[in-house]
Amino acid sequence: MIVTSLVLLAIILLLLASGIWVAISLLAAGVVGLAFFTAAPAGSLLASAMWDASWSWALTALPLFVWMGEILTRSRLSRDMFAGVSPWVGRLPGRLLHVNILSCGIMAAVSGSSAVTAATIGRMSLPELAKRGYDERMMIGTLAGSGTLGLLIPPSIVMIVYGVTAQQSVARLFIAGILPGLLLVALFMGYVAVWAMLHRGRMPIADPPVPLRRKIWEARRLIPVLLLIVLVIGSIYGGIATPTEAATIGVVGSLILAALGRTLTLASFVDGLMAATRMSCMIALIIAAAACLTIAVGFLDIPRALASWVDALGLSSWGLLAVLAVCILVMGCFLEGISIIVLSASVMLPMVQAAGIDLLWFGIFVVILIEAAQITPPVGFNLFVLQSLTGRDIWRVTAATIPFFLLLMLLLVLITVAPGIVTWLPERMIAR
Repeated sequence: MIVTSLVLLAIILLLLASGIWVAISLLAAGVVGLAFFTAAPAGSLLASAMWDASWSWALTALPLFVWMGEILTRSRLSRDMFAGVSPWVGRLPGRLLHVNILSCGIMAAVSGSSAVTAATIGRMSLPELAKRGYDERMMIGTLAGSGTLGLLIPPSIVMIVYGVTAQQSVARLFIAGILPGLLLVALFMGYVAVWAMLHRGRMPIADPPVPLRRKIWEARRLIPVLLLIVLVIGSIYGGIATPTEAATIGVVGSLILAALGRTLTLASFVDGLMAATRMSCMIALIIAAAACLTIAVGFLDIPRALASWVDALGLSSWGLLAVLAVCILVMGCFLEGISIIVLSASVMLPMVQAAGIDLLWFGIFVVILIEAAQITPPVGFNLFVLQSLTGRDIWRVTAATIPFFLLLMLLLVLITVAPGIVTWLPERMIAR
């Protein structure tokens, strides 16, 4: 079993290092595992595994949420959010740095993607903050860290993939991510406020106070997107719509917002649709290929053997979580989030279940770790986004994100010590 595991791991690593698609690498490992190390009929098994993984109803929400994010990315949403949020945070310690955090939190609730969130808000906020003389390191750090909210605050593409892979309710995962997401926003804003009070000399001169009437008038720009968030998330929480139906509502609402904002043209419509199609096909192919690897790993009895090995170590559930957290963070240095989930699920989930850990809670645990991986080199997608937006080298961008990485680790500790942060809202949803 050890030799077989090492062979499969070597195949995956070699193919990934050579630049071959993640899906093809996973599929190749599955084919080799079944064809050369088992007597199972590889052809029929792989065909049925790919078919079963590709028609899951929960997956239908994925392309719709991706398309919703693409539509809003091409709208004037980021400009409206900056104008609507900035008057309300101008007197807080840290002032307009909070715009990055709050705007990313709002954008996360309609995009479902970390990179889209960071790029959309960054295009608007970075030039404005630089013009006012804000500290560059904090500008980059708040945007990179807050961009990860796109994975945690529903709707989240990564949560959909985890739900399908772990056979967990996508709607319950969405609801489970709300409180941790809001807590993370509070941690980021608290850090910015403390930093600003300790480094008053690095803060620009405050803008003149904005009258309450002006604040309320500017806040009107947030009404459309807030209504969209309420429609999408509220319909799921209220039991009115499934995630797929809520995603359809989101797409229609996004098209209406884009039309009202006069950014919906035939060209932007086609561009958004094609971008969403490419992204959705890539994700679906990875999931289907990972299903083949899962079948091979199952026939080779690797999950049971690993679970027995971990059990023999006598690790507590906390010890197991610590080991898995380190493994996910290491994988995050080389793979993006969806690949991490589908690649590790066949091994990780049986071990977690054997330890008696709630798979719903574990899903949020994994999402937070993948959030942290978004801002760790060399394959932190948010780092690439910020590098392209700022023109700074990757290590300078990485250094700016370190405090926010540590805050993500703090959130991980908090939900481990107090799991009710994750489970309270989903339990209330079931009770209703």
